[in-house]
Amino acid sequence: MNHKMIGKFIGQILMLEAVFMIPALLIGVYFGELKAVGCFAATIVLTFLAGVALFLFGRGSSSVFRAKEGLVCVGLCWIAMSLLGCLPFYLSGEIPAYIDAFFEIVSGFTTTGASILEDVEALSSSMLYWRSFSHWVGGMGVLVFLLAFMPNQEEGGFTTHLLKAESPGPNVGKLVPKMKDTASILYLLYCILTVLDILFLLAGGLDPLSAVCIAFGTAGTGGFGVLSDSIAGYSPYIQNVCTVFMLLFGVNFSCYYLLTLRKFRDVWKDEELRTYLGIVLGSIALIVWNLRGYYDTLAETVRHAAFQVASIMTTTGFATTDFDQWPNFSKGLLMILMIIGACAGSTGGGFKVGRMLLVIKSAKRSIQQVVSPHKVEVVRSNGYRISEKVVASTNAYLAAYVMIIIASFLLVSLDGFSITTNLSAVLACFNNIGPGFEVVGATGNYSAFSVFSKLVLIWDMLAGRLEIFPILILFSQNTWRRRV
Repeated sequence: MNHKMIGKFIGQILMLEAVFMIPALLIGVYFGELKAVGCFAATIVLTFLAGVALFLFGRGSSSVFRAKEGLVCVGLCWIAMSLLGCLPFYLSGEIPAYIDAFFEIVSGFTTTGASILEDVEALSSSMLYWRSFSHWVGGMGVLVFLLAFMPNQEEGGFTTHLLKAESPGPNVGKLVPKMKDTASILYLLYCILTVLDILFLLAGGLDPLSAVCIAFGTAGTGGFGVLSDSIAGYSPYIQNVCTVFMLLFGVNFSCYYLLTLRKFRDVWKDEELRTYLGIVLGSIALIVWNLRGYYDTLAETVRHAAFQVASIMTTTGFATTDFDQWPNFSKGLLMILMIIGACAGSTGGGFKVGRMLLVIKSAKRSIQQVVSPHKVEVVRSNGYRISEKVVASTNAYLAAYVMIIIASFLLVSLDGFSITTNLSAVLACFNNIGPGFEVVGATGNYSAFSVFSKLVLIWDMLAGRLEIFPILILFSQNTWRRRV
């Protein structure tokens, strides 16, 4: 295990996190929030010094950096930046309990949007900004950000392993020959879409802080807003803008890169994209049919149905209505969308549409092999053969996915809430969605859960955002042996 290299990267991430807090501090200065300013200043100094210490510890580290180190580095980086990133909430007293502050910032960085806050409006402007910004930087990945702007390093080494460990999807590849350039392209596209989102929100009459915070929540498919009723209090225009951009950020970013190259046919031939759009449109149609007569007009029904389908499937977690009051068929469909999630290579969470397609094709091949044992079948996607290694890792991911949900559900059930509350809370946190049903529904929050259950859900949020294995590997004895 290359401990020094890992320490060096964690140090760089913490120094970067300290820099990321500066805009929140300046917002606090602008609005005269002196207590918040002091807390951000103290946290910035502490985080930066911790980063410098770890960076100095990693000087002269070995250049050997394997996939195992990549997974460990990603897992530890996200835990470290969450442990320090929650300090402004805690030190200011705006979230009095450290575990609640930790829950809130993990929910932010993992783009989950699950909150323990009962009164969001009580937060200071600087805290609202930091809370929403955590979505934005967590959406594409803080390590991807670091790789996009750090000096060139050896290709095929740690750059590849870090990007693969943090990026969502069953098979992470390069858009261009160098991984660093791939990271830069991803963040450039991410920034362009975010700016467009902000401009459309400003055109709808939102103040700059609200527009930026909502755009951060939409871009990172996170769901933190600046009002307790999420997006319900805004105009239909703002709600429709959010619907469109949530769906856009749920698309694999490689499709946008292909669009810049004018490869429109390749984009349309993408199986995952077509399946994603088909599920979205089909789900909206079914929910509109199920909600007939529930709202005053068809247009209002379509608006709420489209918004909630986009919000849940992209794992954003915004809400325009209390969907917990919808008929069981619509709620059941939303729960299915929680599991499916968005496209691989997007900022959305969930199992991923691409991974679902691979599982279906793998199952179909297994059935065909039972019928015709001597017939050789391969799994293909977009006309290309998928390696058996990717198929095997996808099946392993599915097994781990199911086992973690079952174990988490049983542990959270010790609190005594209903099955619907417990299961939807686990699904919402593990799939990085945020709101579930009943106690944790669109109008509820996670404050009623015990400290133990919050720790379980924190673990679920981290495991879900990092695709399980970077968190699981931290608990393996083999990981920490010097020679394996």
